[in-house]
Amino acid sequence: MIRILIADDHTIMREGLKRILDGADDIVVVAEAVDGFEALAQVRKGGIDLLMLDLSMPGRSGVELIRQIKDEAPKLPILILTMHEEEQYAVRAIRAGARGYLTKESAGTQLLSAIRKVAAGRPYISSEVAEQLAMDAMPCSVSLPHKELSNREFEVFSLLVAGKSITEIADGLHLSVKTVSTHKTRILHKMSVNSLAEMVRYAVVHRLLPPMQN
Repeated sequence: MIRILIADDHTIMREGLKRILDGADDIVVVAEAVDGFEALAQVRKGGIDLLMLDLSMPGRSGVELIRQIKDEAPKLPILILTMHEEEQYAVRAIRAGARGYLTKESAGTQLLSAIRKVAAGRPYISSEVAEQLAMDAMPCSVSLPHKELSNREFEVFSLLVAGKSITEIADGLHLSVKTVSTHKTRILHKMSVNSLAEMVRYAVVHRLLPPMQN
């Protein structure tokens, strides 16, 4: 039996996932979490075989949360289930320690096979993500500016282009306003852009805008 922890801040999504999993004899949802702190607390309790994790939740989330969970529970398989389709999100998640990456749009048809594969110790990623991982490992490959951002900078970048203010980002990531402002300055420099508007245009061109959430 594969015991699962679902970490997603949307009740409708959690209920929908549980409905999909109800028909599987070898899978059972034993715990839920609505943010990163609760996800960590449930992981620390133990008794789960796989964590199904949304990339965008209140509080600690994304790559930083994946890294912390892997530090505390290195053997726990993590399957990312997210609205983000851009391969760059997947590449960063896999490098941080996630074993699988699945978009919510594909969950209805691929969720069960993804869970079974990841729980068995095998990766579950799309061919596009696999190709991106391979290309990034090759020497002399041309790198886009956003790929040069650190994981924290990329997280701040994603929130900025999504329309969040520096204060909102600071509150959401539990950072100081000064720290977020410093990240923004570094992002502008690394990406060779002069304003938030240029940053947003870049995000649109490269399909990096986060999906709208209710």
